[in-house]
Amino acid sequence: MMTSLLTALLALLLQLGPSVVWKAAVNHLEDDRYELVVTGNIARNYYVHPMSDPNVGTLLEVSTTDRVFLAGKPTEEYTPSDYKGEEVVTGTYVLRQQLQINGSGKTTVDGTVTWSACSGDFCGMPEDYAFSESVEKAGSLWSLILEAILWGFAMLLTPCVFPMVPMTVSFFVKQESGGRFKALMYGIFIVLLYTVPISVIIGLTWLLGGETVTADIFNWLSTHWLPNILFFVIFMVFAASFFGAFEITLPSGWTTKADSKSTKNGLLGVFFLALTLVLVSFSCTGPIVGTVLIKSTQGEFWTPMVTMLAFSVAFALPFALLAFFPSVLKKLPKSGGWLNSVKVVLGFIEVALGLKFLSVADQTYHWHLLDREVYLAIWIVCFTLLGLYLMGKIRFKHDSPLEYIGVGRLALIIIDFAFVVYMLPGMWGAPLKALSGYLPPLETQDFVLGTYAPPVHSSPVIPSEAKNLTGSEVSLPHGLVGYSDLDDGIAAAKASGKKVFVDITGHGCVNCREMEARVWSAPQVLSRLANDFVIVSLYVDDKTKLPEDKWVTTDAGKVLKDVGRVNSNLVLNRFGVNSQPNYFILDGDGEILRGPRGYNLNIEEFVNFLTL
Repeated sequence: MMTSLLTALLALLLQLGPSVVWKAAVNHLEDDRYELVVTGNIARNYYVHPMSDPNVGTLLEVSTTDRVFLAGKPTEEYTPSDYKGEEVVTGTYVLRQQLQINGSGKTTVDGTVTWSACSGDFCGMPEDYAFSESVEKAGSLWSLILEAILWGFAMLLTPCVFPMVPMTVSFFVKQESGGRFKALMYGIFIVLLYTVPISVIIGLTWLLGGETVTADIFNWLSTHWLPNILFFVIFMVFAASFFGAFEITLPSGWTTKADSKSTKNGLLGVFFLALTLVLVSFSCTGPIVGTVLIKSTQGEFWTPMVTMLAFSVAFALPFALLAFFPSVLKKLPKSGGWLNSVKVVLGFIEVALGLKFLSVADQTYHWHLLDREVYLAIWIVCFTLLGLYLMGKIRFKHDSPLEYIGVGRLALIIIDFAFVVYMLPGMWGAPLKALSGYLPPLETQDFVLGTYAPPVHSSPVIPSEAKNLTGSEVSLPHGLVGYSDLDDGIAAAKASGKKVFVDITGHGCVNCREMEARVWSAPQVLSRLANDFVIVSLYVDDKTKLPEDKWVTTDAGKVLKDVGRVNSNLVLNRFGVNSQPNYFILDGDGEILRGPRGYNLNIEEFVNFLTL
């Protein structure tokens, strides 16, 4: 025994250099996925214990930041060796850890490898290797600008923005003078309304340390009953005007070119139209704006402003062109012709799309006035009447008699009635994925025919330590169930051995409904959500009042009294996001394993996100 110990000690003394020489590197996999590879060359006559050894196993620890997240557990690669019946590691030892790195520009991946080197029966004291690897994510400022421009153009087709198209056409078709100048100013006002407030917020954040950035004002604009009811009323008024009930006209002084005061008033009207567009569209443009705001809290100053400028210019351009276009339409018949038919068609569309704002208020305040079947019934009637109007069966005040149906009108009739037929099964619970961003969630529908009823895949496991927390269990899309309280979800996950899937969402979030309808519903996604995770859905716009013992007081001394504000504060401080949808995966201890993942309809990528 003494001989073996002396031999081991002599080997340690004679060994030149460290017992293990480590080298770390970070490799890019795809998108925001990276892999940390730490390779160790173990010196001759030495061995170490693998990570699987619960007592003296090698340990790889990686520091997480607001940009660097762990994606799963670390893995190891080595050729097993045997020492007295025990599996040990000799030669080359490779440790791997997958990462998710958000944002652009440079960041660092920091961590430590801890091991104990052994020679024979003798093992030395634990040793550490600290590493700090610099990572510069692909994507320059120009790529961010290009992405922002594409998002700006794409916003035109979203359900909160598209209804403003007929409003823009209606406003500018009535301009008697200065139409092109006002159209130009309309585009400029849209750009300024996006960039100036954001720049001010970023400036204040920069000066005051980020504490002034809050999601409250944005949630108020997109989810509070007052602006949503106001927008709903505005759309209904415009629809009535399109149907011929009355004409919305500007004061005559606004269109007098020679009067400087009237020019001022005219621009004021243009400004308020631009302001309405920006406010109405915020529930759809909020995710991209929220991303910009988060970047400003991560030390970036000019980049958010430049990308927001690019986004707003692209967003404003189609509306500026639409504002120019009515000057050509003025040469066409103003009543009794095709132009009046266009206005009536737009009136039906205004009625249908204006319901979205009433629906947002209804969902966030749980009024249950406009549940899914009621919403659908109104749409079915509205588009049926539109089809009858196109056929000439219904006439409005300024319409001329329809002598025959042209090919173009016939095509519209076919499309319209096909759309009505598509919607009809929705009255019995058909998912209607193409309309998921417009319709209230399926859970609000009272009657669902068995054929379309979403199957219940799982039930939440409620551990004993969480049973005293009542009211947290919630029904989710596609028959899934989960929690509305993060602590309850973490407790349930720990008890059941599952991971936590955090769903940061909102009742008025259009993109959230699309993700649920188009991505969650995929069998390979739904099975994982049902079987591998405890789901926690955090609604950031829910206006339900909380009991006093659940109120939260912020560092600034503000008392948060409803579910939405408490959740907004939670997700901003804990997860560093203030937009929806966003998804995270946590372990049973509440540590972030993966995320954030935002709006992305690629099902395969979402499956990879869920696969740990």
